[in-house]
Amino acid sequence: MTLSFWCVLLAAALVWASRLALVGALRRSGQRYDNNLPERQLAELDGLGARAAAAERNLARSFAPFAAAVIIAHLAGVDARRAAVLAIAFVVSQLVYLAAYLGNADYLRVFVWLLGVAATVGLFVLAGGGGV
Repeated sequence: MTLSFWCVLLAAALVWASRLALVGALRRSGQRYDNNLPERQLAELDGLGARAAAAERNLARSFAPFAAAVIIAHLAGVDARRAAVLAIAFVVSQLVYLAAYLGNADYLRVFVWLLGVAATVGLFVLAGGGGV
């Protein structure tokens, strides 16, 4: 398995890590996870809980395009080292994004989100012949 594929696994794990942060925030607030109406409960959160819920949603949204970009780059025969650099950049950006979101560092969060988008777009560009 290539390093880029390992990064897909790590990116998926970050989505689950953000869920753990959300559950932890719920517990600290004295709430239990409402499995019957979770969306209503999440909409009522504030502070750390609301940031954890938003971080989870945003990490999940960015995962599919990244995973697709890695697979397409692999199928297109992109140099594995170049793809790995972008995949690692994506995972690091998502890790910092999660920490920034939970820490309420909004400018840092936006900056590293843009880096993650750039890494994903970069993988697509490489796959399109911009770096094979």
